[in-house]
Amino acid sequence: MDKELFHTDKEIDYKDMPLAERVRPQTLDEFVGQHKILEKDTILRNIIVNNELTSLIFWGPPGTGKTTLARIIANKTNASFIFFSAVLAKITEVRNAMKEAEYDLRNFHKKTILFVDEIHRFNKAQQDAFLPFVEKGVIVLIGATTENPSFEVIAPLLSRCKVIVLQILDEEDIYTIIKRSFSHPQGDIQNYEKMFDNKILHFLADYACGDARVALNSIELIIKAYGKQKEKLSVASIKKLLKRNNLFYDKDREEHYNIISALHKSLRGSDPQAGLYWLARMLEAGENPMYVARRLVRFASEDVGLADPQALVQAMAVKDAVHFLGMPECNTALAQLVVYLATA
Repeated sequence: MDKELFHTDKEIDYKDMPLAERVRPQTLDEFVGQHKILEKDTILRNIIVNNELTSLIFWGPPGTGKTTLARIIANKTNASFIFFSAVLAKITEVRNAMKEAEYDLRNFHKKTILFVDEIHRFNKAQQDAFLPFVEKGVIVLIGATTENPSFEVIAPLLSRCKVIVLQILDEEDIYTIIKRSFSHPQGDIQNYEKMFDNKILHFLADYACGDARVALNSIELIIKAYGKQKEKLSVASIKKLLKRNNLFYDKDREEHYNIISALHKSLRGSDPQAGLYWLARMLEAGENPMYVARRLVRFASEDVGLADPQALVQAMAVKDAVHFLGMPECNTALAQLVVYLATA
């Protein structure tokens, strides 16, 4: 049998890659967003520009530039760069790579950068394997995670790394990324730019909810669906294709607590509009309505209390309505309670 059938050394043609990968920035000048951590004289920018690397943990939501920043560092540095995904890699493979890095450092004085995507997927025992190599300076570890590293990365390793927090991208950043993708030499979508007017681009930037990958994947999907027509599209046709927004949320991790905290702060600030927004974010993302009801009952007792004794009565009534009706019918009862508590 021909061995070439199983030969995997050839690189994937860039035309076969997703659009988000084809237009990935290669330098800091091409990078869009994360102004707080990359503006002039910030720690991260100086580290990259001066090629004075230290172990880092990039923490932020999906599609905000964690992997891209690691690739930019790889392009800038003279050190060896090894990429691992904790989803696919075995810890034995990582150990072997670190031993090779130690050999290169001792014999050729060459440093190695080890990038681990989704580092939180390694359990605490597996993360221990990095410690002696990071401690001795054999490797520069760069980890990327969507989870809070204080909870997901072991303390000894965390103390040897600088945590860099990435925020979701704002709408203008996403808009800029979309516009640049049409003129990118490897984007290969220049001929379709006339299909998209500014209204559609701004809609897609809003639809992405701060995730550049979602925006670029949406562009690619639209081109595959309507590209042969090459006619100008409408926002209505795009909405029909994409259906609904991708809300960044998780069931029991960082964003779950961030948003319930935002709801509490809105109610304490007597802002019913903000309260309704955060309530809708949770319910649309699939949050259990009974969890929301329990938090509002607690708020009625703890924060409102005797200032309005009726608040707890209202909260208990809504809790019963949520239990009896379920979603989606109970959303109006929860909204009514949010407005009541915000104005109590």
